[in-house]
Amino acid sequence: MTVIRAVLAGLLTVALLATPLVSEAQSRARMPRLCFITFDPGTPEAPSPRFAGFFQGLRDLGYVHGQSITIEYLVGDTRSERFPELAAQCVREKVDVIAVTTTPAAHAVKRATSTIPTVMVALGDPVGTGLVESLAHPGGNLTGMSQMTSGLAVKRLELLKQTVPGISQVLVLTYLVDPIAPLQVAALKQAAPSLGTKLIIQDIRTADDLPAAFEAATKEHVQGVLTTAESIFRLHRAKVTELASRFRLPAVYPYAVFASDSGGMMAYEVNDTDLHRRAAGYVDKILKGVKPAELPIQQPTEYQLIINLKTTRALGVTIPPAVLARADQVIE
Repeated sequence: MTVIRAVLAGLLTVALLATPLVSEAQSRARMPRLCFITFDPGTPEAPSPRFAGFFQGLRDLGYVHGQSITIEYLVGDTRSERFPELAAQCVREKVDVIAVTTTPAAHAVKRATSTIPTVMVALGDPVGTGLVESLAHPGGNLTGMSQMTSGLAVKRLELLKQTVPGISQVLVLTYLVDPIAPLQVAALKQAAPSLGTKLIIQDIRTADDLPAAFEAATKEHVQGVLTTAESIFRLHRAKVTELASRFRLPAVYPYAVFASDSGGMMAYEVNDTDLHRRAAGYVDKILKGVKPAELPIQQPTEYQLIINLKTTRALGVTIPPAVLARADQVIE
């Protein structure tokens, strides 16, 4: 009898000691999993600064990588052809939600799965590129934020013309692999005649194409430059702004960092931080059971104009007072 009691006591002790381990394992099993697919290098602990608002938004909502959520940070490394592979990886790992930061990645995810909820972190034009049915009723498994880039591309052309009224020929650098690029180019072509400008379109596939594009455009006597809003230009912004400076071309860019960090003349963009925080809120809603189809696509409400006066002086450009008064940030 004494032996039996000793055995039972031993088993009870093992069971009690094992209980926290089982509980911890169950807790880990219940931890939601997020796939984050992007062009921009980073990690869950140190994401690209571009997406700081999204990751801070998650933390504010209680989602901390490794503690309350597992985040797979998957990078396309400036190659759109990698996105189908990354989307397939997310599907294989049966994650709870996917977040995408670029239109080619969103299309890859849409082809890979019709069931895993997917949040678009401020994409260019989800309706125009065929990702969702409408802004109010996206349908399917995708929802999120839109930057409405086609309209913004025209705004940048207008700003360039207002700043340098004599401009008649403009180089447009674009990345036509991305479905949002043709929409922006079409909008620019439609607006150009009324602004008295001719567009010289150069399709860029890699950063190595940039010097030749500027050289070819110079032979066409271009007087200014724009880029459409694709991640490839943001990643290679230093090269773009260096070439614009070398060829002495005034420019208006689609991302603030062109002017604030890379010496670009002007930038006009959506306030990404606001959109990205809202995208984090959509991840939270989905993890709490809301279906993507029930979440309308949200549009930007805040914009910012950044002017680099040091660059304008180097280019011999005088910013008109009416344009200067609109600036949210002026870099001396």
